[in-house]
Amino acid sequence: MEASAGPPPLSAASADPVADKIKRSLCKKGINPTPKIIHTLRRKHLQKSLRKSKRLIATQSPPEALNETEKKTLSEELHFKTISREYKNFTRAVESKMVGRPWERLGKEKMRELTSGSKEIGGSSLNFEHLRELGQVFEERKRDVLSSLLDDDIELGEGMLDEVSGSGFHLRRQRGEAEAIRYLADRLSASEYTLKDWKFGWMMKNSGLQFNEWQLLKILGRFGDKGRWRQAMDVVAWAYNKKEQKHCKSRFVYTKLLAVLGKARKAHEALQIFKLMQGDDHVYPDMAAYHSIAVTLGQAGLVRELLDVIESMRQKPERRIRSIYKRNWDPTMQPDVVVFNSVLNACVPSRQWKGVSWVFQQLRKSGLKPNSATYGLAMEVMLQSRKYDLVHELFGKLKRSGEAPKALTYRVLVRTFWEEDKVNEAIDAVRDMECRGITGTGSVYYELARCLCNKGRWEEAMMMIEKLKKLPDSKSLVVTFTGMILSSMDGGHVGACISIFEHMKDHCTPNIGTVNAMLEVYGRNDMFSEAKELFEKIKQTNPGHGTFSEDGDAILIPDVYTYGSMLKASARSQQWEYFEHVYKEMALSGCRLDQSKHARLLVQASKSGKWHLLEHAFDTILEDGDIPCSLLFTEMVCQALVHGNYERAVVIVNTMAHAPFQVSEKDWAALFKANKDRITVKNLERFLDVLCNNDYGLSRGEATVGNLLDSLRSLFESNLSADTGLVNIDNDDNDLDSFSDLDEHAEDFSDIGRLSASQILEAWRERREKDGIIFPFYMQ
Repeated sequence: MEASAGPPPLSAASADPVADKIKRSLCKKGINPTPKIIHTLRRKHLQKSLRKSKRLIATQSPPEALNETEKKTLSEELHFKTISREYKNFTRAVESKMVGRPWERLGKEKMRELTSGSKEIGGSSLNFEHLRELGQVFEERKRDVLSSLLDDDIELGEGMLDEVSGSGFHLRRQRGEAEAIRYLADRLSASEYTLKDWKFGWMMKNSGLQFNEWQLLKILGRFGDKGRWRQAMDVVAWAYNKKEQKHCKSRFVYTKLLAVLGKARKAHEALQIFKLMQGDDHVYPDMAAYHSIAVTLGQAGLVRELLDVIESMRQKPERRIRSIYKRNWDPTMQPDVVVFNSVLNACVPSRQWKGVSWVFQQLRKSGLKPNSATYGLAMEVMLQSRKYDLVHELFGKLKRSGEAPKALTYRVLVRTFWEEDKVNEAIDAVRDMECRGITGTGSVYYELARCLCNKGRWEEAMMMIEKLKKLPDSKSLVVTFTGMILSSMDGGHVGACISIFEHMKDHCTPNIGTVNAMLEVYGRNDMFSEAKELFEKIKQTNPGHGTFSEDGDAILIPDVYTYGSMLKASARSQQWEYFEHVYKEMALSGCRLDQSKHARLLVQASKSGKWHLLEHAFDTILEDGDIPCSLLFTEMVCQALVHGNYERAVVIVNTMAHAPFQVSEKDWAALFKANKDRITVKNLERFLDVLCNNDYGLSRGEATVGNLLDSLRSLFESNLSADTGLVNIDNDDNDLDSFSDLDEHAEDFSDIGRLSASQILEAWRERREKDGIIFPFYMQ
């Protein structure tokens, strides 16, 4: 009997005599004949009949005729055994060829490996060659679209798949817990998957990790080293959103997450996690969590939020998070020196110098003793607030307190003497630090070197370089030289800047930041040829060869600051051809325009005949999805008026109407006055006519358009009614130079605000012709 034939059709349950007999028997005995009971008894009856028939066949007795019920039962039993036998054979064949089991987790201690080299799996319909051909078809198509269907989408680390069997399947070797953590952290760090992406959950589930406390701490540690704070938040959220992990949250994991966010300077995200901890009694913050959030908020300068955190330390949690088993639970704590130091750190950027006295008052109330970091931060606050006398007073208190001053404290002291123009005292402070045996840091010598260069004493500043060389961080040399150049430039010592740059090549290789500083020096002091020479020099670098070093380890690549400094130098020297050359190189390099720095340069170039650069910049900004600033818009309007393209000018003005800024009537008037050498009366007359015709869908309701119309109308009104006007007309070249006295005719134009430009000029011309005065530009 073939399995594909299928079982014979069964009759309805109501026509089964056995079931009816069982039902009548149960009713006689007072038992309720439920379907389940009837089905069980019927099955036992059929099994009994089947055993009886087998015994009769075994005794070789003449076969008795089976009734219809027994024939149906025998047929069903034989069909079931046939299907069961075929299923077991198929399962046995598949298990011998399949790698692992799909329903088992990847993190089992022992992985099943392939043991056979056969080419087929349970029949000719599952040939491996066919699967390979199907993979090649997918590969020929859009692989990026079908990548989630292929095994190649899973990039396994080194050692994960070491061998390939004869059948073409990979042999998966056992992966340890540490390796799984490393692999998962590296994969998530290299991708941009978030909690909402299905692949994020797929990677988490297939990692084979249980995401217990130890595993999560290791994963967060790797994320912190890589600066991947967003992935750290998503991993914790995914792990603790599961039902089985709801009551297994760890306070240490959340504290580690706060540290990762603090290292990435994400104060607001850290504050959200901290508030989440305060709403759960399982992970309610302890002192370590308070330290972490306090330091993060202090570095961000969020004083108000930090004071709220301090207040929450002293208060009991809300009643809703107190469980029955923690009736007497009291997690209140008092802030310590670390928390108060964070308050001082938060006061530095906001210059809230009165917060220093509040901190010292709170320390006295709490019975805490300020340490050297407390005094140093307090001095930093006073320095930023320009309270120099209080800086010296705090330094004296630090000495009297018995605490040893830190090197950073001396850095603040050196900076204070610099602000007070006491260079010798700054030198004495550093010597006092060295006499006390305090190891100086790069920041101390950096501040003193900049102080000396700012006062023109760069030769003495070179002595600080020798001391910096003895420090383990040699990279600070380049930063120090760059700071010395900029400080000398601020002090007006151009020769010192050049000398420092030349001496720098004997100690270290200049980087692109140093080159940018020198370009800024040359540009500010009209040294265009030197700036051009340096700019061309850094472009001549070849792969494997540095510009300033012979060992081939320095390749200088111009950045947006390099191009910006060169554009400034070219504009200052009126070298507009080279300005265009630098701009084109900047555009080809992929550097984006900074409107705050480059807009005025482009406007100057446009006025000097390079208006096509302005148009290119305008289009580039729009293509990038940004909005050009008002300076670019107004210059585009002026260029359109100069070239007589009034329709385009109207389109630009209409676009400005929907921009997030407004141009006032006063600004429009100042614009026309500043460009009176380029824009004639005819330009303004025709422009106002086109604006009043409203054939281009002008947005008259917007403030910018209304201010433009008012400015043009008041412009002509003032020229007709005042002694001197904004726009003047000269009889020789029709530009905006001179007007006659028109006070005597002012009463004829009392309603000038309701007239268009053409009507105003027509009435004016008729009045002048009536008096016998004719202007050349009205003659036909």
